[in-house]
Amino acid sequence: MTLKTDGPLVLAGAGNMGAALLAGWLERGLDPSAVLIQDPSPPPASLALLERHGLRARARLDAAAAPAVIVVAVKPQIMDEVFPALARHAGPRTVVLSIAAGRTLAGFERHLEPSAAVVRAMPNTPAAIARGITVAVANAHVSPAQRQLCDALLRAVGEVEWVNEEALLDPVTAVSGSGPAYVFYLAECLAAAGVKAGLAPDLAMKLARHTVAGAGELLARSSATPAALRESVTSPNGTTFAALKVLMGQDGLERLMGEAVAAATRRSCELAK
Repeated sequence: MTLKTDGPLVLAGAGNMGAALLAGWLERGLDPSAVLIQDPSPPPASLALLERHGLRARARLDAAAAPAVIVVAVKPQIMDEVFPALARHAGPRTVVLSIAAGRTLAGFERHLEPSAAVVRAMPNTPAAIARGITVAVANAHVSPAQRQLCDALLRAVGEVEWVNEEALLDPVTAVSGSGPAYVFYLAECLAAAGVKAGLAPDLAMKLARHTVAGAGELLARSSATPAALRESVTSPNGTTFAALKVLMGQDGLERLMGEAVAAATRRSCELAK
């Protein structure tokens, strides 16, 4: 199904995540002439994407018509500098879609008209290969058509879930937004443990990378639960059983992961204040 918007689409921020979204939209047939990009200095990879599609990023937005959607993909640290000027371009039918971590619906609404439609979303980095997972929440002014448009834009880079409570985006950020870093660190630790056990560093890293990537793909393709997949690999009193006794012990991975997600959730709440 070809992706279309009822008016211009403004993308503010053409960094890694913004470029991943743009690539997904263009792949799904979005007309490049409908896209306006605001970014004073896109990274080289983003510039190459723009050039392939005849697009140009501008430091300042010069929109002739009110956009159908303004996608805000700038870093949260510069949001207060960038968004007020963007907000002046929003019309009565514009929906603002933010993927900025820690920036609340209310934070955007204060720069917009009282009836402005705003969606806040939290994607994750596998969006770069269209394997992301995004959770979104809409304010009370988002129409069914605007929600459908935002869903289609986000679904261009992976799966999408919607929640009704904005507060849930803090634990969402802790689990899926930050989660890829936990998996990458698991690969680091697995490789380091292999080296400690006597493997050459290159071999240990290759084993760790392929094991994590392969297990992730198996999990993605299987309808079985993670627990069932784990049990299928675990023979009684075998090598996996011995390792899992350590990982599933009182001070094992479940406790550490719980503490990690709680810490990330608290930090997400702090950033939203």
